[in-house]
Amino acid sequence: MNDTIIQIKKELRANMNGVASESMGRKSEDYRVNFGVEIPRLHNIASEFEASHELAQQLWKESVRECRILATILQPVESFLPEIADIWVDDIRTLELAQIASLNLFSRLPYASDKVFEWIASEREITQQCGYLTLCHLMRQGEMNERSADEFIDQALTAYAGGSMMLQRTLMRAFAIFAENNPAAAKRLPKEFR
Repeated sequence: MNDTIIQIKKELRANMNGVASESMGRKSEDYRVNFGVEIPRLHNIASEFEASHELAQQLWKESVRECRILATILQPVESFLPEIADIWVDDIRTLELAQIASLNLFSRLPYASDKVFEWIASEREITQQCGYLTLCHLMRQGEMNERSADEFIDQALTAYAGGSMMLQRTLMRAFAIFAENNPAAAKRLPKEFR
């Protein structure tokens, strides 16, 4: 496994974008290393390796932006237990990683529709972001019943009232997706959110 990690890091170094790395490093100190590799290139790198729970877990433990993104791509859904999902969400510090993990992994989990409501009820804003971002993907897939719709409306309106501008932007997107996919239920939203 160490040889695979070394090979991945060589690929990352070979594809490093110094300008992007420096810019990202100035904006955020959430990673020990940031190579500035673009997302499409990371998908190409991931395609060179077989998806593996062990590999994804090792990559996640690295305090490297690109390794964590690769982990979300290479983690098989069937071996990603709810407890591990909670650990990963607790480890997320940036909106970028929340967005990527929600798209690549969290929205594909068989228990995602239960987990999102745990995450949106969190006091930690980035955990809420993971919940709402994942919920956006689930709503697009039509995975919301009436009970879930009611809970979404209650939680999202409360979060919007007390949330940061960053969370409010995510919630506006969630409200738009909700209204598009649930026109009847969306009538219960205040007019400014429809």
